Amino acid sequence: MKLDRRQFLQGMGGGAAGALIAGSTARAATASPATLPAFSTSTSADFWRAVRAHFPLQDDPVYLNCGGLGPSSQRVLDAVFSTMLTLQQHSETGHSLIQPAREIVAPFVGAEPRELCFTRNATEGNALIAAGLRLRDGDEVIFESHAHPGGSFPWFNQTKERGVTVKLFEPSPVSAEENLARIRALVTPRTKVIQVSHITCTDGLVMPVRAIAEFAAARGIWFHADGAQAVGMVPVNLSELGCDSYAFCGHKWLGGPHESGAVFIRHARLEAVAVTGIGSHSGDLPFLPGEIRYVDGAARHEYGTRNAGLIVALAEAVRLQKEIGVERIAAYGRDLATYLHAEFSKISGLVVLTSARPELRASMVTIAHPRASAGDFFTYLLKTHGLRCRPVTEQKLNAVRISTHVFNSPAECERVVAGVRAAMRDL
Repeated sequence: MKLDRRQFLQGMGGGAAGALIAGSTARAATASPATLPAFSTSTSADFWRAVRAHFPLQDDPVYLNCGGLGPSSQRVLDAVFSTMLTLQQHSETGHSLIQPAREIVAPFVGAEPRELCFTRNATEGNALIAAGLRLRDGDEVIFESHAHPGGSFPWFNQTKERGVTVKLFEPSPVSAEENLARIRALVTPRTKVIQVSHITCTDGLVMPVRAIAEFAAARGIWFHADGAQAVGMVPVNLSELGCDSYAFCGHKWLGGPHESGAVFIRHARLEAVAVTGIGSHSGDLPFLPGEIRYVDGAARHEYGTRNAGLIVALAEAVRLQKEIGVERIAAYGRDLATYLHAEFSKISGLVVLTSARPELRASMVTIAHPRASAGDFFTYLLKTHGLRCRPVTEQKLNAVRISTHVFNSPAECERVVAGVRAAMRDL
């Protein structure tokens, strides 16, 4: 059925109403509590303090759980609020704002705009791929045992719905080659999908995504990566990584709003993913009955009225990351985490679960107390030392994870070390 109202509103995107909405959003999005100074190694502390000033995050407790939920900058929050308010003032959907946001977010991850579908989070992107691939009874899917529920549940759901077989491998902190070998050992002629977390949520292990992509492509196996812990923490270039699909969220390391994210589907592989959620923006159907003509891109998986404010704000989060510098962000977070890893390794009895190999870790460190439970360790650090970490109980790891990002400081990391040393004494 032809939706004249939709066409009318889309047409307004280039006219008076579209300009009014887009203009109001752009003005709010550029408002910022502080201008970032030019970066210099001699004044780097001043630079990072200026970055910290963009975040309304409270200082107490020290927030060290970006791997679970990252705070948004004031710029991002302003983009959400002002876009929603402007749209409400004019009672418009803001659909014309979505494509411009796509053209900002897609190149940030090395994708073409037509390869990116906006989602509510990485989980939705993972589920879209799991449901959309045309798998049959007995087909095999391989992924690591440390996958986040948002990465594992969609596939286990397919075991119930279509009889898919899930095969797990234990991620190795020893080497990239060992992880590839563990995947290789599970592959059979029935293997249809390999998935890995680009960076595991449990211990921050960096997977050899490009090598796995090459391995899978050579065997005609679909390769999907869950990038929830990667995008915003480290540079990601999907055109180079070689994944068939890749899901990420905005609400962790990117500093985007809650319920923001995207899934990448390589354009050459677009038709392999069935459209399982569909609506008026997925394609065109001029007259009923008839045949739907899908949008020629991953946006065919977007449907219905969206909260355009969240998508505009995700693009604003990308702008801020680019202004800070993606490589600079990765180096800063890694340096803080490397300091923690080194200091933790000196504490007798403390178990450091994160790999000792620098190339296998980034901005997260996971540690286990030899006597205390994950819950007790977490609670002690929070209540006694004002350190907000994250307990890790997946796969019975019984540990605590510490994430370091742009709003953290060397002084805060020193507090973490002192708190952990005290925990080893007190618990």
